[in-house]
Amino acid sequence: MAYHKHNRLIVMMVCLFFILFVGCGSKDEKKGSAATEPEKTAPTEQQATPQTGTAATPSSILPSGPSAVVIDVDGAKLTQERVDSEIRKKMAAIKNQIPKERMKQARAEMRKQVINDFTIRALLVNEINRLKITASEKEVSDAVERLKQSLPQGMTIEDLMKKNNITKEKMYDEIRLGVKVNKLVLSQKGGKSKPTDKEVSRFYEKNKSKFMVPEAVHVRHILIAKAAGENDKIKKEKKAKAEGLRKQLLAGADFAETAKNNSDCPSKSTGGDLGTFSRGEMVKPFEEAAFTQEKNAIGPVVETDFGYHIIQVLERVAPKTMGLDETMKAKISSYLQQQKQQETFETLLKKLRAKANIVVYQN
Repeated sequence: MAYHKHNRLIVMMVCLFFILFVGCGSKDEKKGSAATEPEKTAPTEQQATPQTGTAATPSSILPSGPSAVVIDVDGAKLTQERVDSEIRKKMAAIKNQIPKERMKQARAEMRKQVINDFTIRALLVNEINRLKITASEKEVSDAVERLKQSLPQGMTIEDLMKKNNITKEKMYDEIRLGVKVNKLVLSQKGGKSKPTDKEVSRFYEKNKSKFMVPEAVHVRHILIAKAAGENDKIKKEKKAKAEGLRKQLLAGADFAETAKNNSDCPSKSTGGDLGTFSRGEMVKPFEEAAFTQEKNAIGPVVETDFGYHIIQVLERVAPKTMGLDETMKAKISSYLQQQKQQETFETLLKKLRAKANIVVYQN
């Protein structure tokens, strides 16, 4: 609906402890088919950002130029060419969002992130290979389906590939790696542990305010819409039309029928019914009227940037706290389990860093 401040859109993300990597490895980094060994490619974006324990080598005694090695993680080398390529892609995506004076700082931060991402991926890939962790085609297909279901309404997997500038083969490679990473995490101590009933109850009691359902109203309306560039005369005529319709309603005219025949809002097909909404979802003048009007009253005409509204409140929903029923327990348990798995993931990375041979050639 046009007068909504924003659309309510909840996107459930696939929990595989990975995000799609948009980069590809250089020729020097690839040793075999990308379809069978996606781990050999250079990483790009990862969410985890633990600090890397490294040993530095003076860059002055090393070759310079695109082929120069920036970091070596147990034999996996990241070149300057790869770093520059990743930074160019990241800068292209946000260049219009960063002030000119912050460009240098942004590049420096991106460089650190690219190096850290490479380190994380190399550590994970080496451990996966050491433990001989595999991913079956069914596991990969199931992960792809979960990814499809997590996408915003109207977005396809093809749209996602286009947005990230990756091929279908590359996407499947990265999802396959994500499945392996997930298996690696679950194989760790605590990786599969489920929250106890006591932990669930404690979380609920500690965060009760987060389970509050705010006050809401069920509203229907009639809109006489404004148009850009209209002069004062036309605006007065439209407001007069809205006032006239309100008088008809006060005299007993059917609201749904009047909305169907006169409203400029798509909700006219349902008699002007907007459903139930909470504060913060409508433009301010509309919200103030909806939350202050008496139930069933035909309120005064309200002007917003969208036009002139005649509002009727059908129902008021008082604020309440959601109870700790079985459905809520399951949701909290899932959330806490994800937290535990994230902690397990971070602990694993620390262990892998501690025993790895990481050499930084260029800071």
